[in-house]
Amino acid sequence: MTTAQAPAQALLPHLVEHRPGGPDLIATITARRAELRRRLLVDGALLLRGFPVGGVAGFEDAVRALSGEPLRYAERSSPRSTIAGNVYTSTDYPPDEEIFLHNENSYQASWPRLLYFYCDVPAETLGATPLADVREVYRLVDPQVRAEFERRGWQAVRNFHPGFGVPWSSVFNTGDRAAVDAYCAERGIRTEWTGEDGLRTVARREAVHTHPETGERVWFNHITFFHHSTLAPDVAEGLLELFGEDGLPSNTYYGDGAPIPREVTDHLRDCYRKASRRFDYRQDDILVVDNMLAAHGREPFTGPRRIAVAMTDLYDPAAATGGPGD
Repeated sequence: MTTAQAPAQALLPHLVEHRPGGPDLIATITARRAELRRRLLVDGALLLRGFPVGGVAGFEDAVRALSGEPLRYAERSSPRSTIAGNVYTSTDYPPDEEIFLHNENSYQASWPRLLYFYCDVPAETLGATPLADVREVYRLVDPQVRAEFERRGWQAVRNFHPGFGVPWSSVFNTGDRAAVDAYCAERGIRTEWTGEDGLRTVARREAVHTHPETGERVWFNHITFFHHSTLAPDVAEGLLELFGEDGLPSNTYYGDGAPIPREVTDHLRDCYRKASRRFDYRQDDILVVDNMLAAHGREPFTGPRRIAVAMTDLYDPAAATGGPGD
């Protein structure tokens, strides 16, 4: 399997620092809003550093100043807790676990264009939100592998088991089965109710998309993130023993349902890691990510690390193109 050579990377993230005596955070965003939004399209992410933010309330004000009202977290795939309004905790996974690089909600029919991360309390060690330019990931993926996914698409399969993981009622924000069926039907998701209160969903999605503003091709999907081979070996072994491959909480396939070979998922993970960059959080850092230009993850960490998250700028490719999506 060959890997294409990628050109020079974006900065990931572009640093915007507060100058002593300079304008405060909201004044800076207000005065430079157009410039900052343009910068996101070049570098994929911004790091607003050194500004007195004023906690989560100040973070919300910054989100609204740059993007408008935060989105509700719907069709979730990971556990989060609400902090205030539509500001959430970062994924509530144990601190010793890595969260692999991914693009938020790329398994959905629509997704947030911008993500915001606010460092309320930095970790004692590690705890970065690594970023990977998905334009570069696209270039690094073996052309034959890329062409196969462009031709066949990919499939996200999720199984919701009673008493295990995030319940379907939390994922879809309702306990009404008919409402879940209707929601999924509108978004190209097939539903199958299993057992007493289990649910299986299957959605075919595209692996490669075109960025709506830059026109660039980007590797935008959950193929590696949802695939069982990305889990820690002991976790994957336990889940397979408990549920079998067909019953895994999440897994991915080619768009026609065929298994994805291990050598392909290994290669894709390697491409993400080659494109990855990291920085250490400081108190009051605000990281802004263009979700269609940069994947994000989470390092393991020690200490009390508290990161607040908000999402904005909902993008629906079908509405943008007048068709089923790109």
